[in-house]
Amino acid sequence: MNRALFYRRLPSPLHAARAGVGALWATALVAAALLLYHPLVLLALGLALLGAAAGAGVGGDLRRTLRTALIVALPIVLINVLVTREGLTVFARLGDLGPFGQGDLTVEALVYGAVIALKVTVLILVSTLASLAVDPDELLRLLRRFSFRSALTASLATRMVPLLAADAQRLAEAQRTRPAGTARGGNARGVRGCVAPRGVRGSGSARGVRGRVALFAAVLGGSLDRAMDVAATLELRGFAAASGTRRRTGGMARPWSRHDLAFCASAIAVLALALAGRLTGAAAFDAYPQLHMHVDVGTLVLCVALPLAILLPMCDRRGIEP
Repeated sequence: MNRALFYRRLPSPLHAARAGVGALWATALVAAALLLYHPLVLLALGLALLGAAAGAGVGGDLRRTLRTALIVALPIVLINVLVTREGLTVFARLGDLGPFGQGDLTVEALVYGAVIALKVTVLILVSTLASLAVDPDELLRLLRRFSFRSALTASLATRMVPLLAADAQRLAEAQRTRPAGTARGGNARGVRGCVAPRGVRGSGSARGVRGRVALFAAVLGGSLDRAMDVAATLELRGFAAASGTRRRTGGMARPWSRHDLAFCASAIAVLALALAGRLTGAAAFDAYPQLHMHVDVGTLVLCVALPLAILLPMCDRRGIEP
């Protein structure tokens, strides 16, 4: 399974901050990526995210996600170039494309598609960093005051998915060790080197289907057994009691740390910078009908201030032990 999708507690300032603060910080980064269109500012935001991932100890995972995001970004650019007809600077003429009209490829469509692809890449990086560094269980526990049962159900579901995948992998490996079975339920041959009887040949596909059905039935049966065990355990631990009783008997509130305050300040600063860049025109960018990318002192200040606001909370390495 892809390790980038799951949270692991690591010694970093972002992991040390409470989950609600980490989610607020990630939301501010998403808002900045949606508000800003200037390529230089988006590029600075993406580089800052890579630096924040390195500070959180998940830089390798985020770089792998970046390679995956490029697979999504390239079709965005190609589709925008082939479909959009609003630009004035034509660099290739493909002639009549039937229902799609004249195939005039413009520089404006190419650049605008690249900007949208860059924006999507930044959003993918933000969501991946949040999934790596924000504790999902703690985040779901914040929902108890609104809907305790929904938060518990979501928490259990997110924990059961990797367990079911591990069960399927173990069962498939056990199936491969059987003399007459493979990962797909076997083929026309039994043990390697032994030829199957004449009447059995040609039944490999049917046996493969039966093997997959048996594997699915085993995983489903195991999941139902585990669900019954989890339900019994939760009942014994008092989860069937009223939610109000659980709130009154809960522990003391966790005190705010300097990491919480630092990431709250970072979120506010990122959101304020994004709004300032959008309202003042420092991050202005127009692709149609002709390219207009305004670069001035405000744009350069924004390219420097946004990474600083994102990376400064990562500098405090005290009290980050798991």
